[in-house]
Amino acid sequence: MRIEHLYRYPVKGLSAEALEAVDVREGAALPWDRAFALAQGDAPFDPAAPVWLKKTNFMCLMANARIAALKSHFDPKTGVLAIRAPDGDAIAENALLPAGRLRLAAWLTRFMGDEARGTPVLHHIPGFVFGDQRTPVVSLINLASIADLEARVGSPRHRLRFRANIYFTGAAAWRENDWVGQELLVGGARLRVVKRTVRCPATEVNPLTAERDAWPVKELRSHFNHADLGVHAEVLEGGKIATGDSIELV
Repeated sequence: MRIEHLYRYPVKGLSAEALEAVDVREGAALPWDRAFALAQGDAPFDPAAPVWLKKTNFMCLMANARIAALKSHFDPKTGVLAIRAPDGDAIAENALLPAGRLRLAAWLTRFMGDEARGTPVLHHIPGFVFGDQRTPVVSLINLASIADLEARVGSPRHRLRFRANIYFTGAAAWRENDWVGQELLVGGARLRVVKRTVRCPATEVNPLTAERDAWPVKELRSHFNHADLGVHAEVLEGGKIATGDSIELV
């Protein structure tokens, strides 16, 4: 099996950043993956004692489809997070500084309009991951499984609807569903698959148009009797992962 695409998503809900290579650490997500999140003003999130909360407490594609139209990029060297809206309005601020996060939060709140609740706050807590899972994981998707779904529904489903870190080839469609509990050698790292990925309405949003134009959860249930696409894995041994690297079942 082979890694074809590698992505991180620095801001929960915002656009993917393609990577050529990345170093992963034991027990961690990809560096800077879901490192920032805009908490809704009514979210019970305490940055002094951060705990995992459901995605609806934050700006997210499941509830805020319009944010798929934003193009964002984070530079870890400078801390600058740049975001551009379709109309050309843009902002670039140091997201590692409180003042920069305040300005970014205000800009995002204006863009969200009436979908913003209270006074949203942009958070970054070193070492904390604003993922959809309670513990830091790396997500993998078999491109053959996406292709099989597309064949069943007779329409393309862009891979970035599913917001995985690693997209791979070389396995039969849906073979990854049987990997729970098994270990994988992924490039120079060792991972253990901990669960299948249950999809949510965020996948309805087309990452190219920001429109809800497909219903993958219903499609998966209709054609496969489950809503799973992809798997989550924990990093047992860190190492370098790159596009083109092999994936092997241990």
